[in-house]
Amino acid sequence: MSLTHFDAQGQAHMVDVSGKPETAREAMAEGVVIMSPETLALAQGGAAKGDVMGVARLAGIMGAKRTSDLIPLCHPLPITKVAVELVAEPALPGIRITATVKTAGKTGVEMEALTAVTTACLTVYDMLKAAQKDMRIEGIRLLSKTGGKSGEFRAP
Repeated sequence: MSLTHFDAQGQAHMVDVSGKPETAREAMAEGVVIMSPETLALAQGGAAKGDVMGVARLAGIMGAKRTSDLIPLCHPLPITKVAVELVAEPALPGIRITATVKTAGKTGVEMEALTAVTTACLTVYDMLKAAQKDMRIEGIRLLSKTGGKSGEFRAP
């Protein structure tokens, strides 16, 4: 198997997508921030820095939009939708974050969905770190993607 971000000489390069057709593409990713029940209660009830979930949602959206500024070989994309959902899960205890990103383009939005989740997780950590420094960010992964030459993917 060859990696698309390397040329025949092994040099990193941005993949040429100019000959690819534009198709509808969607990706969904998830991650969790594990914390104590007390910290989770703060996240739900308004921490000192404000609305943790709302700020993290906006940060995730911004992260998706800035992916090509952060990941060197990502193409800037005309994103048509970013939805970031944060759900408090007392059984973890923690917050599960999912992001869905859509575009109609020549390359997929997997990295945008993963960046949205990662940015939202980091924002949750930042806003709650005064209460708990040993929170863990875990399980960041691609859940699904559709569109493009490689077709559909669903995580097992």
